[in-house]
Amino acid sequence: MAGHGAWEHAVRVEAVPGVWLEGTLSVPEAVSGVVLFAHGSGSSRFSPRNRYVAGVLQRAGLATLLMDLLKLGEEESERWTRHLRFDIELLARRLLGATRWLTRIPELGRWPIGLFGSSTGAGAALVAAARAPEAIQAVVSRGGRPDLAGSVLPAVRAPTLLIVGGEDVQVVSLNQQALEALRAHKRLEVVPGASHLFEEPGTLEQAARLARDWFLQHLAPAARERPSGELPP
Repeated sequence: MAGHGAWEHAVRVEAVPGVWLEGTLSVPEAVSGVVLFAHGSGSSRFSPRNRYVAGVLQRAGLATLLMDLLKLGEEESERWTRHLRFDIELLARRLLGATRWLTRIPELGRWPIGLFGSSTGAGAALVAAARAPEAIQAVVSRGGRPDLAGSVLPAVRAPTLLIVGGEDVQVVSLNQQALEALRAHKRLEVVPGASHLFEEPGTLEQAARLARDWFLQHLAPAARERPSGELPP
């Protein structure tokens, strides 16, 4: 459900030539930025957790695009082979294509763009941010795998917030490693009592508030002085 005052539309995005992906675009009455969601494998634009976070962002004046990074047939195949969930290059290319698509929408093209990544989508978001530093102004990872961006991490210029559940011990360690590799403005927030999916009472709400505040802090200044430039192919 869209946040209060937002209109919501189903959209089809040509992320790369010949590859059309399904998405949900929600735009509040007063826009101050746009956030593109990068879901992890096994999730979709209908994820109740990401839709909840999107609603929090919309109420703060941020438009959101929740998009499936895989086509329907790819999702079906992925359930059995798991061959795409760690294809960070493929996911990052599609994120860049969706970012390019957003910049061409008259109502949204002039607003700064942030990326919100979860699970393996966080690694793809950081690769995309490194490749389009003029277009992507902030990144937030929730329960993500930013370490999957690997050697690209030092090239990320966008301010990056890593949010991890305190009970998600292995992922906390992986996020700490990624934090050390990042050279941009960065922060790691560990939500006490939260597991990987932030299912515990109050934990998802806390993660959503952290994401909202990070995007508002870093997209608002970018809105005043947004550089122009073409996205990489």
